[in-house]
Amino acid sequence: MKTVEAVIEPNGEVHLVEPIRVQSPRRALVTILEEAPIVHDAALLSETALAEDWNRAEEDAAWAHLQPAKS
Repeated sequence: MKTVEAVIEPNGEVHLVEPIRVQSPRRALVTILEEAPIVHDAALLSETALAEDWNRAEEDAAWAHLQPAKS
Protein backbone atom coordinates (compact mmCIF):
# COMPACT_ATOMS: atom_id res chain seq x y z
CA MET A 1 0.00 0.00 0.00
CA LYS A 2 1.31 3.46 -0.90
CA THR A 3 -0.02 6.98 -0.44
CA VAL A 4 0.54 9.55 -3.19
CA GLU A 5 -0.41 13.21 -3.36
CA ALA A 6 -2.87 14.35 -6.01
CA VAL A 7 -5.01 17.34 -6.94
CA ILE A 8 -8.67 16.92 -7.85
CA GLU A 9 -10.02 19.50 -10.28
CA PRO A 10 -13.58 20.85 -9.92
CA ASN A 11 -14.58 18.72 -12.94
CA GLY A 12 -13.42 15.55 -11.13
CA GLU A 13 -10.12 15.05 -12.96
CA VAL A 14 -7.39 13.66 -10.71
CA HIS A 15 -3.75 14.70 -11.29
CA LEU A 16 -1.01 12.86 -9.42
CA VAL A 17 1.74 15.15 -8.14
CA GLU A 18 4.40 12.60 -9.05
CA PRO A 19 4.30 9.70 -11.51
CA ILE A 20 3.75 6.20 -10.17
CA ARG A 21 4.08 2.79 -11.76
CA VAL A 22 2.08 -0.32 -10.91
CA GLN A 23 2.40 -3.82 -12.36
CA SER A 24 -1.32 -4.18 -13.06
CA PRO A 25 -4.54 -2.25 -12.43
CA ARG A 26 -5.00 -1.35 -8.75
CA ARG A 27 -7.87 -0.09 -6.68
CA ALA A 28 -7.40 3.26 -4.95
CA LEU A 29 -9.09 5.26 -2.24
CA VAL A 30 -9.34 9.03 -2.56
CA THR A 31 -9.51 11.26 0.51
CA ILE A 32 -10.52 14.84 -0.21
CA LEU A 33 -8.71 17.26 2.10
CA GLU A 34 -10.11 20.65 3.09
CA GLU A 35 -7.04 22.73 2.19
CA ALA A 36 -6.29 23.90 -1.35
CA PRO A 37 -3.28 22.41 -3.15
CA ILE A 38 0.02 24.23 -3.01
CA VAL A 39 0.42 23.97 -6.81
CA HIS A 40 -2.54 25.25 -8.83
CA ASP A 41 -1.19 24.70 -12.33
CA ALA A 42 -1.97 21.29 -13.86
CA ALA A 43 1.01 21.66 -16.20
CA LEU A 44 3.34 21.77 -13.21
CA LEU A 45 1.73 18.65 -11.79
CA SER A 46 2.48 16.67 -14.94
CA GLU A 47 5.92 18.18 -15.61
CA THR A 48 7.90 15.24 -14.21
CA ALA A 49 5.94 12.65 -16.16
CA LEU A 50 6.09 14.63 -19.39
CA ALA A 51 9.81 15.30 -18.99
CA GLU A 52 10.47 11.59 -19.55
CA ASP A 53 9.12 11.96 -23.10
CA TRP A 54 10.33 15.49 -23.77
CA ASN A 55 13.95 14.70 -22.86
CA ARG A 56 14.39 11.76 -25.25
CA ALA A 57 16.79 11.90 -28.20
CA GLU A 58 13.90 10.99 -30.53
CA GLU A 59 12.03 14.13 -29.46
CA ASP A 60 15.09 16.31 -30.04
CA ALA A 61 15.46 14.85 -33.55
CA ALA A 62 11.76 15.31 -34.34
CA TRP A 63 11.84 19.01 -33.45
CA ALA A 64 15.37 19.83 -34.67
CA HIS A 65 14.02 21.61 -37.78
CA LEU A 66 12.56 24.31 -35.48
CA GLN A 67 15.91 25.13 -33.86
CA PRO A 68 17.89 28.14 -35.15
CA ALA A 69 20.63 27.27 -37.63
CA LYS A 70 24.12 27.03 -36.12
CA SER A 71 26.65 29.41 -37.66
